[in-house]
Amino acid sequence: ILNRVTVYARSHTTARKSLEELKELKAAGLDRIHTGLESGHDPVLTYMQKGVTAEQQINGGRKVVESGISLCEYVMPGLGGKKMSHEHVMETARVLNEINPDYIRLRSLHVHPIMPLWSKIQDGDFELQTEDEVVEEIGTLIENLRVTSYLKSDHILNLLMEVEGKLPEDKQKCLNIINEYLGLPDEEKLNFKFGRRLGYYRKPSDLKDSYMHDKIDEFITQSKRRGENMDEVLFKLKDSFI
Repeated sequence: ILNRVTVYARSHTTARKSLEELKELKAAGLDRIHTGLESGHDPVLTYMQKGVTAEQQINGGRKVVESGISLCEYVMPGLGGKKMSHEHVMETARVLNEINPDYIRLRSLHVHPIMPLWSKIQDGDFELQTEDEVVEEIGTLIENLRVTSYLKSDHILNLLMEVEGKLPEDKQKCLNIINEYLGLPDEEKLNFKFGRRLGYYRKPSDLKDSYMHDKIDEFITQSKRRGENMDEVLFKLKDSFI
């Protein structure tokens, strides 16, 4: 039994479609469109060669919502790097508020060496944020959302996958999860990050598993003895997720 018809579409494409065309697709049985918004900040979109502006994303998104087709927008925390983080998150929140999609999904940035952005990192033109900075950015995004969307953090690259809920009802619950993590002692945050990237943990409460906690502490201790940079080790562990 076919329950739902879903497609992926570029926001540039939905912006070019008329409302009438989208309504025809809805009438023909199209239930949902997934779109990679990624950022609402024009300089970030230009830098990443996205091929679309924030206003085009708003235009396309609004038409999809008005047509009655369910819209899921994918956002990429960390895409602004250290240099454009604030503008990236604030403008992304603004664009999402203008669209008010049915779903917002988080897809935290990770750059594999085979990707074009890697060369910009090596040249010093783009500086990646730390895992904790990305978590803070997600918190800022949620704080500034004025939508009735369902938020999901359902990807392995997201550090805190339990950040999920219907907005605005579950906004504080999501922020509490973020703040509880950020409020942990540094050594506990480090243990959790390695636990997540090694596949032992799923949520911060897993830190209470003393056996796993000790096992991860031993891994960290051995890495430090080898003189390894903790952020670099975490980065390499995430390569296997792509």
